[in-house]
Amino acid sequence: MKSLDTKITAITGSGVSQSSGIPTFRGTNGLWKKYNVMDLATPQAFARNPKLVWEWYYWRLGLVSQAKPNEAHLALENLESSGYNIVVLTQNVDNLHERAGSSKVIHLHGEIFQRRCIQCHDITIWEPTETFSNPEIPKCIKCNSMLRPKVVWFNETLNSEIIQFSYNRLKETDVLLIIGTSGIVYPVNNFPFIAKEGNMNLETYEFNLELTPLSSETNKTILGPVEKTLPEFISKSFKITKK
Repeated sequence: MKSLDTKITAITGSGVSQSSGIPTFRGTNGLWKKYNVMDLATPQAFARNPKLVWEWYYWRLGLVSQAKPNEAHLALENLESSGYNIVVLTQNVDNLHERAGSSKVIHLHGEIFQRRCIQCHDITIWEPTETFSNPEIPKCIKCNSMLRPKVVWFNETLNSEIIQFSYNRLKETDVLLIIGTSGIVYPVNNFPFIAKEGNMNLETYEFNLELTPLSSETNKTILGPVEKTLPEFISKSFKITKK
């Protein structure tokens, strides 16, 4: 059992939210209507057809608002509520970690419930009472310009402060949990190496349905649905007080 002074960092990807009903948008899930979602999640797509992009995001907002945290989200929260120092670095734009109760969540790719004005850059948050059944282009209440989702699209740069915080956290990590990520997207594909530079005694565990490019960098890769394998691992490896 790991002691309570163990510093844990969890890296989570789309696989952690898949069983909650949030598509991974890879492989057979890579289409929305007739569109390839990889072609919608770009600044160029938004410039060409903002209404289409917003229609897709309204659909996604509807999915996320109705989704519930699964056992993988809850297992990470159990670590925090049991007294462990844990930070979640997530590639996901949903809020399922927070709704599970985790308080130290860093969104590397932004948050789907936030919007940013393309002109004055003011940030607003969707109200919980809003519905997403009538897609329209939202406007800024300050300057009346278009709003865009406050997420990081393909061909865009991640927030430098968030990345620096992540690097610093990784370098002081004792146990690294890599959960449901493909391991191919920069800079997450470099995170295990950064963590190992900071702690030569680092323990790294991967949870996924299949092997990834990061599997060779772990102490152990545990294959299977993460909502099953992660809670089992955590209950056996850490002092969990919350049932």
